[in-house]
Amino acid sequence: MTDSPRRAEISGGGFAGLTAATALAQMGWRVRVHERAAELRAEGAGIVLWNNSLQVLDRIGATPDLDSRSMTPPAYETRMNNVIQSQETLDGIRWRTMTRPHLHQSLLTAARESGVEIVANSEVTGATAEGVVSFADGTTAEAELVVGADGVGSAVRDSLGIPLKRERSRDGITRFLVPRRKAELTALEPDTEWDNVIDFWNLEPRVLRVLYTPANDEELYIALMSPAADAAGSRVPIDLELWTSVFPQLAPVLQDAAGIQGRYYGYQTTRLDHWTEGRVALIGDAAHAMCPALAQGAGTAMQNAWTLAVKATEALAAGDDLPTALRDWERLERPVTDLAQNRSQWYADTREMAKGNQFVGESVETALYNPTDPHRHEVHAA
Repeated sequence: MTDSPRRAEISGGGFAGLTAATALAQMGWRVRVHERAAELRAEGAGIVLWNNSLQVLDRIGATPDLDSRSMTPPAYETRMNNVIQSQETLDGIRWRTMTRPHLHQSLLTAARESGVEIVANSEVTGATAEGVVSFADGTTAEAELVVGADGVGSAVRDSLGIPLKRERSRDGITRFLVPRRKAELTALEPDTEWDNVIDFWNLEPRVLRVLYTPANDEELYIALMSPAADAAGSRVPIDLELWTSVFPQLAPVLQDAAGIQGRYYGYQTTRLDHWTEGRVALIGDAAHAMCPALAQGAGTAMQNAWTLAVKATEALAAGDDLPTALRDWERLERPVTDLAQNRSQWYADTREMAKGNQFVGESVETALYNPTDPHRHEVHAA
């Protein structure tokens, strides 16, 4: 990468931070990513990505690595009390399932190959609107652009005093990566297509749900949902007897999950008054944490990371005022993310996903969005 006066300091080495870093580096910036942990690694189990984030991965060159250990299931199947409600083949919608560690490693590889400097054990404690970043060791750094991609408890955001509102939902999930056990599952239910994503719901006599998501040929992502008020349903390690009594066909993979400590996460939505302050921009959970109903938390983070990089690069190349450009970026891009947040919160509040046939209308607008298309706003509006 050639030397450039344009410098970006990024707090957070997760999906949002690495995507922004790679995009900026490929556009000619000197980029440094700060991760407070001793090593960069992904938390969580599995993930689903849609067209909006996959387009970004195409542009930063991460797709070949990502595709090497991920898959597109034949259908998204929804069941109630093990009775199929819908099998949506999602024709015309690009999507892919994978493990979170594999996605993170693919992004980390792209960032390093693009010349991004990554610093572990580097804790950002705050930033100013003028582009000065403060660190836990007492040092500071200046940059043309500061990106807060430091999660739901963002120190960058909080240091700027940006007002926010949090909405907590009644449900939450515990996530696991376990072996596929496809042969054992097939022995229990021979007629089931175990390569599908299968959303198993039970609302009576108690609310329990298992989202079964094949990530590749060997690994399975399962998310176990229950109300926070259900002590047995939200217990970790999981209550194997309870879960297998409701979902006996999943016993082989539930047994594997029972051997993992796990962590119960309550659903949460974070809404900020604004995403930018001077030369600072917030992306990902720092700006717009959302319930996982549409599987768009990471997707919107990555799409906003890309569009931010493009906007900032264009503004400085044209000699435009960067803070003004960042506000314009939010004005253009935020409605797409707001839509995903609102729809995800609605699904969490109503549990309407249990009815199936949800990938229509507003529920797929964000998935179909192409943040790399220069004419995306006209296309999206149409």
